[in-house]
Amino acid sequence: MEQENNNIVRVENVEPTGSTMTTTTATTTTTITTTPTPTSPGEDKPQDQISNWLPITASRKAKWWYSAFHNVTAMVGAGVLGLPFALSQLGWAPGVTAIVLSWILTFYSLWQLVELHEAAPGRRFDRYHELGMYAFGPKLGYWTIMPLQLTVQVASTIVYTVTGGKSLKKSFDLMFPEVFGGVRETYFILFFTVFQLVMSQSPNFNSLKGVSLLAAIMSFSYSMVACVTSFIKGTADHHIHHVTYGVRSQTTVDRTFDALNGIGTIAFAFAGHSVVLEIQATIPSTEEKPSKIPMWRGVFVAYIIVAICYISVSVSGYWAFGIAVEDDVLISLEKPNWLIAVANFMVFLHVIGSYQVFAMPVFDTVESALVQRYEFKPSRTLRLIARSSFVALVGLVGMCIPFFGGLLGFFGGLVFSATSYFVPCIIWLLVKRPKPWSFHWIASWVATVIGILIAVLTPIGGLRQIILSFKTYKIFS
Repeated sequence: MEQENNNIVRVENVEPTGSTMTTTTATTTTTITTTPTPTSPGEDKPQDQISNWLPITASRKAKWWYSAFHNVTAMVGAGVLGLPFALSQLGWAPGVTAIVLSWILTFYSLWQLVELHEAAPGRRFDRYHELGMYAFGPKLGYWTIMPLQLTVQVASTIVYTVTGGKSLKKSFDLMFPEVFGGVRETYFILFFTVFQLVMSQSPNFNSLKGVSLLAAIMSFSYSMVACVTSFIKGTADHHIHHVTYGVRSQTTVDRTFDALNGIGTIAFAFAGHSVVLEIQATIPSTEEKPSKIPMWRGVFVAYIIVAICYISVSVSGYWAFGIAVEDDVLISLEKPNWLIAVANFMVFLHVIGSYQVFAMPVFDTVESALVQRYEFKPSRTLRLIARSSFVALVGLVGMCIPFFGGLLGFFGGLVFSATSYFVPCIIWLLVKRPKPWSFHWIASWVATVIGILIAVLTPIGGLRQIILSFKTYKIFS
């Protein structure tokens, strides 16, 4: 593999409060740290003290397997249950091709992020926007990456809130239909939100390792339940009636919109990149053993699990139900009741962890701004108020707009494609400067073009799906 140029020249005058930037020229390397404004005359807030309080950098004792189940928890979630529906919108060949191609492209871009975590000598880019600031410059990098990253993370928590409530209701409806059959879905979403109010008080990312491990186990388990049950039901149903394949819609316009929404759903299924650098920040790093070594080991294991879950669930679900499959494949599965109820409860347990993995960087951003920009004192009270306010707002939005399938396509195409497909590649081109027509140069440009096309085209299909769902939905139903 060719030697790439790691030198990058960056000349900027202004950067966001509390940031640390590394400027490298061809001959010298200078670290410039902006110290936050003291809370009062003579009182200082050292950057290290703030870093030791913020949830992303408070603990750097993670093992490689922590990164494995953190990445599984972040990746395999609500998206995997929508993949059979995406195949019904695209058809066999285009659908499977889109999933496999997305897996390859995002696996490559994830490798790039892991390698770029310590791209500057003696500097760790613990947050996605910090890497963006290094590549694009402090102002442009911050205001380009931060809105994208926050949108991904907030959108994910909204979708997981809806998924958690719907899955819990489905589980209880199957097990106790007489008791919970008439209870509104809104109350289950509210219960999930209240549960997250408690979970959100975890002090730092590493404190989520137990929750994340349980979530990863649950995600693999319900994926296997969905796969096996779909094959069993499909085998039985194929002897009774014909299952129709192809695409769901009849008209050219509907097929086009459905295809765009399906690609957006697949893009959402690979949304874990927005928290990769934050996960890697929890791993210790030395010159002899940089963090990328254990992180890459965990990522590799996680992506193998992702491939198993995605291919098995998408193929089995679409094979069993064809174009009649629901936007959540577990809804299509009806019997045995107890097994489907257990699978839905597994989804509920999983999205509890997924919610926290995506919310923790948001908490970090909010708490960092409150302490450094607005000079609040780091405290449990500040953390309680800030995090509870965010969780409550997300819960309210989730109760008002629970359009599961449309949300996946809309958010997936709009922002997840940027953070997962082409932004890492653009940063790689700027920082590493691979030789023209080398492997990394070609791969980065291919992923960039595909990612931009996804970002531009697929939100149209997702937005249309939301509009169609809105016609039949009553608020707080």
